[in-house]
Amino acid sequence: MDITALKESGLTDGEIKTYLALLELGSSTVGPILERSGITRSIIYRILEKLSKKGLVSYITKEKTKYYQASQPDKLLDYIDSREKELQKNKKQVEKLIPELILKQSMAKKSEASLYEGFKGLMTAYDKRYEKLKKGDEVILYGLPPSQPEYHHAYWKKANAKLDKLGIKSRLLYHPSVTDANLKNRNSYKLCEARRMPSNVDSPSWVMIYKDVTLIAIPQGDRPFAFEIVSLEVADSFRNYFEWFWKRSKAFKP
Repeated sequence: MDITALKESGLTDGEIKTYLALLELGSSTVGPILERSGITRSIIYRILEKLSKKGLVSYITKEKTKYYQASQPDKLLDYIDSREKELQKNKKQVEKLIPELILKQSMAKKSEASLYEGFKGLMTAYDKRYEKLKKGDEVILYGLPPSQPEYHHAYWKKANAKLDKLGIKSRLLYHPSVTDANLKNRNSYKLCEARRMPSNVDSPSWVMIYKDVTLIAIPQGDRPFAFEIVSLEVADSFRNYFEWFWKRSKAFKP
């Protein structure tokens, strides 16, 4: 029997041998399982416990002796479904960690960093992009919140109009719960494309990347601020992270 699929499902060699032995034996004590599977006594109980937690083995106790039995083969599909759900959960947790890990990496490398505070400070940080970007260049943003104060909307409308006028493209990824009206407005600008994030990654910050600049902004609260890093390596790391999300997002259709 080709057991490759069982290995790829996440079962170890020992678990596969034990499970197959039990399928052939039916209800059995440990002795025959050892003989049929070739597993040593020192690890067989650990393997049986793991298979039990995965729903692939059960047991009953008769006269103080445990009798083990393999679950029906279709339970393997339930196990794989459960594992996929856990992987999806873990994936979302890792997605939240990526920006922090990139920042940690950047701290060990030479880069310039600046801190901007207050709404006017944020505007200063945002507007610095016009110093580096030229016609045909691009600025990307992700993690944008579903709602913002009206004065933020007013700024972004002017910014999008200016980017269009200068011939600078922009791509934006918003929180999944952003309104259609908001996306429709952003997509009304010729060189701007706005979409929803493909997964719900809640974060108080959003990120802007252009050229060798990464701007991490936390615009909410009484003292909004932004942290700017000037490093091509760091910008490329965040840019790759953005592209990963962008490829999995869908174009907005009003």
